[in-house]
Amino acid sequence: MIAEKPATSSLGSSFSRRSVLGGIGTGALLAGMPGIAFAKEMGASFPGLTRIINEYVADRKVAGMLAMIGFGQNQPQMISAGALTLGGAKPVDSNTLWRMYSQTKPITGMATMMLIEDGLISLDQPLSDIFPEFANMQVLVDPEGALDNVEPAKLPITIRQLQTHTAGLGYTIISKGPIQKAYLAAGLTPGRVSRNPIPGVDPGAPTPDIMTFMKRLSEMPLVYQPGTQWSYSLSHDVLSAVIEKVSGKPLDQFLQERMFGPLGMNSIFYQVPADRAGDLADNYAPFAGALIPIDPGATSIFLDKPAFSFGSTGLVGTAADYDKFLQMLLGFGTHGGVQVMKPETAKLGMSNLLPETASTKGTWVANHGFGAGGRSGLGTEVSPAGTFGWGGAAGTSAFVDTVRDVRAGGYTQYIPSNSYPFQSDFPKYVYADLTGSAQAGAGNTSP
Repeated sequence: MIAEKPATSSLGSSFSRRSVLGGIGTGALLAGMPGIAFAKEMGASFPGLTRIINEYVADRKVAGMLAMIGFGQNQPQMISAGALTLGGAKPVDSNTLWRMYSQTKPITGMATMMLIEDGLISLDQPLSDIFPEFANMQVLVDPEGALDNVEPAKLPITIRQLQTHTAGLGYTIISKGPIQKAYLAAGLTPGRVSRNPIPGVDPGAPTPDIMTFMKRLSEMPLVYQPGTQWSYSLSHDVLSAVIEKVSGKPLDQFLQERMFGPLGMNSIFYQVPADRAGDLADNYAPFAGALIPIDPGATSIFLDKPAFSFGSTGLVGTAADYDKFLQMLLGFGTHGGVQVMKPETAKLGMSNLLPETASTKGTWVANHGFGAGGRSGLGTEVSPAGTFGWGGAAGTSAFVDTVRDVRAGGYTQYIPSNSYPFQSDFPKYVYADLTGSAQAGAGNTSP
């Protein structure tokens, strides 16, 4: 039994839009993984991760926490503690719904790869082929400067750049100065947190429908020259529009028909059904030694229909459903005997798609590659080959390792995610236990 003690907080005295939605804590995600092999045993224990999860809950840092880990195409193991609400009676389990936030991006990224496989678009195709209003874009001379101090874009925005956050687009959770204010005023804010105002967070104008969103975005200057700089952006919302325009189906319908339905992902939603509200975990903000409920599951904003299917932040689902997506990635496009994309398509999506001209220096992905919506391994000590994954703003984290044939997801609900190190260090927790199991197995010759 772990004794309870007062929770601690790393938050300051006020929130910011960046801290609420942008602090996804991915700086260490997939970094520093061991290069050695480990035993691929479904009986492998995770004592370190189990201890950490139990301590988070016992210390009342979170209401509930869950990890789901699997090898190859085998069924996952689950470690869980706590409840959907702080001190509540309903435990978190495989039916619990979690706000995925930016873990939506790899799903949108792979949906985009499906269109590439279909031959309907190509990686280096200009966005203006699909949305002509994005031809002849202007670029801010100073990313934080006046909106009328611009120069012409030297290159067109491409699908590759949208997949890898190198298109030069802004993001209200990242951008500063006049461009951030312009995005807020135009409702270029695809992301939902709470029905109630959050101190220090400007919600901006209401987010419009997807085609109005694209028109307004095309009228904004870019923050960087296309293809030159990795900068976290709303590019996967643009890809949501690309998917709708090219396929003739909104992203949610496309995903249901091409991915969610075939893979049996029956508990992942853009709008949580009313009869599943009781499965949605509360979302909290750690503040001044306490957890402040900012989006209770029973009355969550995710029970409402969004302005459109946000390709960047919109999904809510179970760990079990997201594990099916990860299992499909490990199967290079196939899960449960069902193929949703060709092996070469899945491998390409998980590979480094960054333009050679793009800089990642000083960013969350410095010394790493970036694929279809997630960080990808470069085959170095700090960026191991075969790794691909991303995290979400409410503390979630998920990755696959196709070389070591393992997949893992960590789930909890607190914003901002950098309040605690759980998200950023989750892969390290997993690998520490796996390598420990491998070393113990190698030294044990007993029956």
